[in-house]
Formats: sequence, C-alpha cells, structure tokens
Amino acid sequence: MKRTLALIACAVLIPCVAEAKGTVRVQQSDGSVQVYRDVTLRVVGKTLQITTADSKGTLVITDAACSFVDALMRCLPYHYTLVQNGAHLLDFEYGTVYYNPTKTKQTLRYSSTQLEPDGVLAAVKSKRGTYVSISGTLDGRKP
Repeated sequence: MKRTLALIACAVLIPCVAEAKGTVRVQQSDGSVQVYRDVTLRVVGKTLQITTADSKGTLVITDAACSFVDALMRCLPYHYTLVQNGAHLLDFEYGTVYYNPTKTKQTLRYSSTQLEPDGVLAAVKSKRGTYVSISGTLDGRKP
C-alpha cells in the first residue's frame, strides 16, 4: 500500500511544513564525492524536499512505504525528482529514510547510530551506482 513521505511522520500526523538544515553527501560511481552543507530539509504538504544552500537544486521525495521500527519511522522511498533546470525523475534502485519523531535520542536497531529528536537520516543508491546520504534535524513543524 502506498504511503506518502511527508517528513516521514508529518504524513502520519497532519499535513505540515517543517524546515531545518542538514548535509548531503553524493558519491558518484567513479568515486568522486560532493558534499553539500547547509542544505534545507523541508516537509511541504506530503513531500520531503532537500534543497542546496545556493537554492540551485532540490531533491523531492514524494512516495514511500513507511512503518515504525521501535520509536523510529522507517520509509522506503520509491519516487525521487530532481528539480534543477527543470524537473527530472531520478532512477534510484533502493533507499531508506529514518525519522525520529520523539523528544529523545533514539538508536537505530542493530546499530550504534543515534538520531536526535526530529532527526532525519537517509541513504539511497541509484541504478547508475550513485550513493546519496542525507542527515539533518528538523527544527519544528508548521501546519
């Protein structure tokens, strides 16, 4: 069954807008790496939008299958669009997004990684071999 990714937990609770800063790391199949700091993580309607600090590119995640693993929400997104010089559907093979909707740090199951309250952690891989990792913390939610 389809569930929409809207700041992962916002979709479950209420439509909302949330915004915060984070980091995106992109590793191309040739091994080259780009790191984008101070990206904006926003939940707009039922989408998670990740925009570069210079506002030249936005990755939009709109559809995902979501469930809770302990206190964390885990989503398996399957629809990605890059908005940069037009909108381009991206061909990702797989990915996972975690969101901590609680007010305390939570540890990912089978890992020592902890997510801060309202923390977001994501990793996706394209069919071309590009890996994208996203981390950040949402400052709050706005209806």
